Amino acid sequence: MKYSAVIFDLDGTLLNTLEDLMDAVNYALTQYDYPARTLEEIRRFVGNGARRLIEHALPKGTANPKFEDVLSAFRSYYTAHCENKTHAYDGVLELMHTLKADGCKLAIVSNKPDSAVKELNRTYFSNYVQVAIGEKEGVLRKPAPDMVEHALSELNTSKKETVYIGDSDVDIQTAANSGLDCISVSWGFRDAEFLRQCGASVIADTPQQVYERIRG
Repeated sequence: MKYSAVIFDLDGTLLNTLEDLMDAVNYALTQYDYPARTLEEIRRFVGNGARRLIEHALPKGTANPKFEDVLSAFRSYYTAHCENKTHAYDGVLELMHTLKADGCKLAIVSNKPDSAVKELNRTYFSNYVQVAIGEKEGVLRKPAPDMVEHALSELNTSKKETVYIGDSDVDIQTAANSGLDCISVSWGFRDAEFLRQCGASVIADTPQQVYERIRG
């Protein structure tokens, strides 16, 4: 294998979480009489954590006096409903199974709240993933390298042996900031053209192509 450890992004890479995120955002917005957002708007807003998502979705963003209230409502609703419509992308579970069988160490790092990351990992990937890290106090969110550094430490592996896999510009930046090779996937929240414009050098269109690039 070209790499013996793999660090995955979660939303848009392993799981299609967009509808549950939209439902949580719109629940929070409508609780305070703000207009709901469309699925395509949510697609553009995600990738930088809960605060940034609500900043984009809420009129006037962080300057809105109800910002913290809406953010709290979003987090509470999403924690309770993060699995309603979420599902793994086709071929992802097979990819994880094959990588684990090949002896690869696997981790997830996400800007999603840590409680939701761990819950979704337990539901979908607990047989494969050793480490799952989300946004929490004291750890800078991506594209800062902090989450990746924590994952590397817990996996007890080196950067040279590890590849980062994600679906967004944030993930490309995260890999670069962490000193890791990156495989960008085109089936998630950003398309291949956008990823190339953001500097992606390796793009996979299917989980099988991801595996081939990991294998080398």
